[in-house]
Amino acid sequence: MTRARTADLIDTQARSCAELGSPLYAALLTRAAEDVRAGGPCADAVAPLEGAPGPAAVALRLLGAVHALVLLGHAPELAAHYARPGDPEAAWKPFRKAVAEHPEHVAAWMRRPPQTNEVGRANQLIAGLLTVLDDLGLPEPPPVRLLELGASAGLNLRADRFRIRAAAGGRESAWGWGDPGSPVVLDGAWRDGTPPPRIAAAAARVPALTVVERLGCDVGPLDPHDPADALALRAYLWPDLPRRAERLAGALALAREVPARVVRQGAADFLATTAPRPGTLTVVWHSVMRQYVPPAEWSRAEAELDRLGRAGRGPGAGWFAHLAFEPRRVGGVHRFVLTARLGDGPPEVLAEAHPWGLDARATEATALDD
Repeated sequence: MTRARTADLIDTQARSCAELGSPLYAALLTRAAEDVRAGGPCADAVAPLEGAPGPAAVALRLLGAVHALVLLGHAPELAAHYARPGDPEAAWKPFRKAVAEHPEHVAAWMRRPPQTNEVGRANQLIAGLLTVLDDLGLPEPPPVRLLELGASAGLNLRADRFRIRAAAGGRESAWGWGDPGSPVVLDGAWRDGTPPPRIAAAAARVPALTVVERLGCDVGPLDPHDPADALALRAYLWPDLPRRAERLAGALALAREVPARVVRQGAADFLATTAPRPGTLTVVWHSVMRQYVPPAEWSRAEAELDRLGRAGRGPGAGWFAHLAFEPRRVGGVHRFVLTARLGDGPPEVLAEAHPWGLDARATEATALDD
């Protein structure tokens, strides 16, 4: 990448931030792109990545680096704008100052890939899990083993302990699932006020889950109990979207109560050591991670998922399901969709949602273009 190309990528991310509801980051990145083109402090910050192959998430690395400065108390002028983001343009000068005054900190954060553990996506993952459990047609749902690819800090391995409800704005609604006392509340989960009939029926028939194992893999796992790793999770959130921060805080608190383990391993190698277990439903799920896996490794992972699907055929061998919330081409349109596959059956599209998993709706599409 040249400097001009890097600036263009930052501009692209600025437009994405605007579309996703963050005027603060949209404005800051627009000005940061101008600063890169002009050779300012932001140009120095992103220079080490100019030769990197692909986009390298330059803009998100820079935003995370500066947000970490705010959270650490090292950028008090900018902190006021992040706490009350009323005038995005007014935040630019203290943002640029923070980049200029903390080059070593920024350089260290620019070397690390951005990593979020968006718990809002659990809305989709749980919807898929309830559906496949209901599809088994058993008098009682079997115990569940939750296995997650690209699990980051493993927060969504505790998704069965979240509260999911259709209403927004902190209001309880006629429809909800999960522990009403959970510290993680996913409000506004479904665009029409309730899940599609099939998922709503499954939720009614499976009001609670028995999870007997919580295990994930990640090439760079984070420890939710480690202050530095928790800081990273917070730093990659966007300060003018406080509900995401509230969900993360609740998930970090829940992680202290509910054990889960994430091993440092790639998806294909992790799956190669996995097998269904008699009497249980083994679930492999993942959300918005597939694009980070090299194509050759994902081909290996798909072969392992096929093997697991063939092996998980019933009580004696155990059941197997694969759930994914990923960007896909559906009907010629790029969407974030929930797919479910039970055993060795075909994957089925159940719903689509915002990239962070909420504001979901059923989709009529059933065919995947890829």
